[in-house]
Amino acid sequence: MRRSECALATRIQLLTTHYWRRRAARNVTVAEKEQQLAEELLAIPDRQERMGVLVDRARRAPKLDATERTPANRVEGCSSAVWLAAEVRDGLFRIRGDAEAPMVKAFVHLLCLLYDGNRPADIAATNTTLFEKIELLNELSPTRRNGLLAIRARIRRTAAKLAEGQP
Repeated sequence: MRRSECALATRIQLLTTHYWRRRAARNVTVAEKEQQLAEELLAIPDRQERMGVLVDRARRAPKLDATERTPANRVEGCSSAVWLAAEVRDGLFRIRGDAEAPMVKAFVHLLCLLYDGNRPADIAATNTTLFEKIELLNELSPTRRNGLLAIRARIRRTAAKLAEGQP
């Protein structure tokens, strides 16, 4: 493994281990999670390397099974196929996602990390700016940017419906 690959692997390990330890330590709000994720990702100075970390992490995340890759779970407004499966369990919003394109899957995975485990009403009421904070939004083409906004909007709409008790 080359030196740059070792450094990247180390950063990925630190990023994921540190985040999950903090997350398990206490319940955090969406705003607190957003701040934690932004700080950890901005510790990686190069934007391309930062994106590489996100893509690698998403590649290792569990995929949705075929029963969850339904038209009802598909996000409209994305050029790549994206699916989101959400539910409320023990009063908390649980969300998983998947996408065909690696970069889009990275964005979906990051949004799932951000929103998973919070109360649906809090998610619906919170307008996050994580992608702006980690300086990746401006790197996206208009098509990808619109897709990302569609994914974020779908998550918030789903959380709002679940908060009201709707399926």
